[in-house]
Amino acid sequence: MAKIEFVKADTNKIQPTLIDGEWYEDTCRVLGFGAEKYSKDNWKKCEDINRYIDALERHLIEVKKGYFIDPESGCSHFAHISCNAMFLHYFTKHNNEK
Repeated sequence: MAKIEFVKADTNKIQPTLIDGEWYEDTCRVLGFGAEKYSKDNWKKCEDINRYIDALERHLIEVKKGYFIDPESGCSHFAHISCNAMFLHYFTKHNNEK
C-alpha cells in the first residue's frame, strides 16, 4: 500500500498557537474583571480613546515603579496593558478614533 503524504494549505494563515497561553489567560481575567465591574463589552462604548491611552500608561507607570500586580483586580499590570492595547487596536481598526 502506498504511503499518502500529508498536505495542508495553511501556509499564509494565522497561527494562534504562537500566543502564549498564560498571557491569554491573564488578559481574559482582566476582561472578566472589567465585565463584572462595568458590564460585558462596556469598553466598546467609550467615545474618547485617550481614556484608554491614559489607562495603559498608568499601568505602565506602575510597572516602571516596580509594581507588577494591580491591587484592585489582583491581576498583572501587563495584562491590563494588554487589554488597553486591545481596546485601542479595536477603536483604530474600526475607525472609531475620537
